[in-house]
Amino acid sequence: MSLTVALALFGAAVLVAMAAHAVWQSRRLGEKRIATPTSPTTEPAREPMLGEGGGIEPHFGNAVDNPLADEAAPVVIETRAPRRAVARLDPLIDAVATLVVEVQISGDMAVTHLPPSRRAGSKPFLIEGLNAATREWELPAPGQRYSEFQAGVLLANRNGALNEIEYSEFVQKIQGFADAIGALPDFPDMLEAVARARELDAFAGDHDAQLAVHLHSRTVAWSVGYIQQHAARHGFVAGLVPGRLVLPGADEGAPPVLTLAFDSQAALADDPNQAALHDVTLSFDVPQTDALSEPFIAWQASAQALSLGMDAAIVDDNGQPLSAEGFATIGNELTRLYDELAARGLAAGSAAARRLFS
Repeated sequence: MSLTVALALFGAAVLVAMAAHAVWQSRRLGEKRIATPTSPTTEPAREPMLGEGGGIEPHFGNAVDNPLADEAAPVVIETRAPRRAVARLDPLIDAVATLVVEVQISGDMAVTHLPPSRRAGSKPFLIEGLNAATREWELPAPGQRYSEFQAGVLLANRNGALNEIEYSEFVQKIQGFADAIGALPDFPDMLEAVARARELDAFAGDHDAQLAVHLHSRTVAWSVGYIQQHAARHGFVAGLVPGRLVLPGADEGAPPVLTLAFDSQAALADDPNQAALHDVTLSFDVPQTDALSEPFIAWQASAQALSLGMDAAIVDDNGQPLSAEGFATIGNELTRLYDELAARGLAAGSAAARRLFS
């Protein structure tokens, strides 16, 4: 292939990525104006992966000096009132015990006797009460009355499957709560719960994926301020962790759509703008991120836009340039992964998926 043809093909890839980015932003803004979504349930996402399988190897078009770099328009993110969701038990991913009471229990009494720690080993558990007035399951709250309770422990997360020791700790803590409020608990069989946990963990390990690319400086080193300036043009804001910028999700408490990370030591330096950085990582967590927010399009377009603006090469973990031909392959694999998660009742970005892949 001649150099002229190669450059022409690359220019087309850049134009497609920038157009996709514009469409993605337009859809985000349109959704913010007219959508009336329901509140998902969330827990904060964590970094470790649940298994080694299921990862999608990213491929990306390598950026070169291009006149389009000066034409990359900044992205303006429209804000809206955030919605906070509360984690809820789900028989699909929790081992659930029922707690029967003979008389209604006040929320004040229930709150007083909740276990001080709602974790069994590395697995979180929840206790819910059936509100006598609304007939809705909810976390016990003062001033309410409850006619029934249930407790559930997460079967698996990115720390692995629920084991016998963790399940026994869950039973012990729930039994103490039940005794304190005069409830009769009915626990799932431990061996069945652990077997379910192992099967769910195996599925999760095969369907966990985080897509990431590196942007590597072609010429001079970057300061922290330089990175922040370019990232801000495309909607990124400071994250809670030093050295991490995020493109926020639509809902309060939801994981970010994208994450842009660099050396945390540089961010913590006395004068961050004196730091010399040559590499940042752009990524998104597939099962944690709602597919409707189109993170794959945002990921591609943001990588292209940032690489042009910052004069950076887009490379893999080994520092090798990533090819534009990989876009379609990754997209097909991602579609398959989305379909398999949804078929299991664990659609990417759903409450259950965010709890499982945490």
